[in-house]
Amino acid sequence: MVERKYYKLTSKDKKIVDVFSNLGVPRNLAKTLMYISQVEECRSSDIERGAGLRQPEVSVAMQELRRRGWVSRRNQKKEGKGRPIYVYKLEASLPDILKDIEREKLEEVNSIKRDIEELKELLNSRLKQY
Repeated sequence: MVERKYYKLTSKDKKIVDVFSNLGVPRNLAKTLMYISQVEECRSSDIERGAGLRQPEVSVAMQELRRRGWVSRRNQKKEGKGRPIYVYKLEASLPDILKDIEREKLEEVNSIKRDIEELKELLNSRLKQY
C-alpha cells in the first residue's frame, strides 16, 4: 500500500485559525479551511491527519464550506464496493472568503447598533411617562 503525503498545519496556520476563531468562525471550520487552502485537493482523511481533527468534525466543517460555495466535492473512482471517496477542492480564494466573513460581521454590528438605538428610544419614552 502506498502511503499518501499530506500537509500539516504550521504555527502560522494555527495563528490564523485563532484569529478566525476570535471572529466567531468555528475552530474546526477554520482548521479545515486552512488545511484545504494549502493543498490542491484532498480527502477527508487527509484533513483529519493534517489538521488534527476527527472524522465527524471534518464532515460538519465540509458541509458548511460547501454550503457557502467555498469548497467543491467530487467522487473519486475506486474499485469494488463500499463508501464513496470524496475529493475536496477550495473554490474561493482566502481573500474572498475573508470579505464574506467581514461582510457578515459588519451586518451583525449594524444589527446590534440598531437594536441598541431602538432600546434607547424605548427606554427614553418609558421614562418620560413617569
